[in-house]
Amino acid sequence: MNAPSHAARSSAPLYVRIAETFTRHVANGVLRPGDRVPSLRKLSDEQGVSLSTALQAYLWLENRGYLEARPQSGFYIRTPYAKLIPEPQVEIGQSQPTAMGFNAVLEEVIRSANDPAYIPFGAGCASAELFPHRKLNLIMRRILRRKAMHSGYYTFPPGIEAFRRQIARRALAMRCEVSPSDIVVTGGALESIHLSLRAVAKPGDVIAVESPLYFGILNNVASLNMKTIEIPTHPQRGMDLEHLERAIRKHHIKACITVSNGHNPLGYVLPDECKRALVDLTSRANVAVIEDDLYGDLTFDAPRPLTAKSFDRKGLVLLCSSFSKTLSPGYRVGWVLPGRFQAEVERLKLATNVGAPSLPQFVIAEFLESGSYDRHVRRLRATFACQVENVRQAVAKYFPPGTRISRPAGGHMLWIELPPEVDGLKLHRAALFERISISP
Repeated sequence: MNAPSHAARSSAPLYVRIAETFTRHVANGVLRPGDRVPSLRKLSDEQGVSLSTALQAYLWLENRGYLEARPQSGFYIRTPYAKLIPEPQVEIGQSQPTAMGFNAVLEEVIRSANDPAYIPFGAGCASAELFPHRKLNLIMRRILRRKAMHSGYYTFPPGIEAFRRQIARRALAMRCEVSPSDIVVTGGALESIHLSLRAVAKPGDVIAVESPLYFGILNNVASLNMKTIEIPTHPQRGMDLEHLERAIRKHHIKACITVSNGHNPLGYVLPDECKRALVDLTSRANVAVIEDDLYGDLTFDAPRPLTAKSFDRKGLVLLCSSFSKTLSPGYRVGWVLPGRFQAEVERLKLATNVGAPSLPQFVIAEFLESGSYDRHVRRLRATFACQVENVRQAVAKYFPPGTRISRPAGGHMLWIELPPEVDGLKLHRAALFERISISP
């Protein structure tokens, strides 16, 4: 089975490229459940790879449920595990805007995530061992020698030019043609969203959000005394745009918040036609879109997906992201591409905390320029894809019948719907007692 030419150009490890060829053949119907595939030796000969590489490819496929080994018979295609586990049915919204208050349960989740005595399943915290600390520290030491007075002055908005230049270069892959001057550096993606909300709306205004959505974003809206209206959200196609259009007309919505790539918590990557349709709708209504692309670099399949910003022609999409999930949560370096709202975002950033720390910007800029980031992210994506699928299978095996599990296409989040008789809050309390943190 010869791999398609685009697989050869992929930057993924060789065994993953071989395995992904099989998944494409399964997706397009060339291979069907029950079909026999080449032996390890034959695959090795056909692909010109070692037996070890061929074995890794088959193990990758077996772990994801695409293959099964039959004694004295060989390897056969099976229905992938992902299709055997039912998806969530979340499409719940609100009829009226709501002013959210402080949530004590979420405070427990965050506090336990910061306590090493707990297993932090409730917050998006990857293992520190997965980040490239050694390379980042080496770069930092070089910068400290070269720029001894690097932190002897304020870094006013929009931020360090070398860092913004690297972001602008990477934005080209998303079909966002921007210059370094179009980017504002922030203290992480949540600050980008916070500044964006303040730039486009005021207290009392209504913000449309996906349901479900990351609790940190909901807290952000609540902290600004703005109201939310939850839009029913499909686990693969995103927000119900008809529902959103009705809500815009009825409630004079000022902005819409979306996580289009590696959604938190549903994990989907929104198809391009859905992103375009969202931008078209909000553009006609002159509604701003605040797009959280925190997990955009961690989608499992290449190439990196486009963003809603990729389809923006009026400057109404504010694209927010950071390196907290890929490089270093502690650096707190994020950025926003605010479009027509740039002057206001810069003014708010200056008034809020003057500017973003300079040293982490210098370090990340050099790491990006070296090419190390792309190699690191390729490994990280493969690791997350494997770990997420392993946990999905464990949940399917050990949780009660009737459990539904999301099918993430990126990031490291799982949304689990339990049978109606299970109380999520009681489960949260019982898990905390066992030093396990979940987000109910």
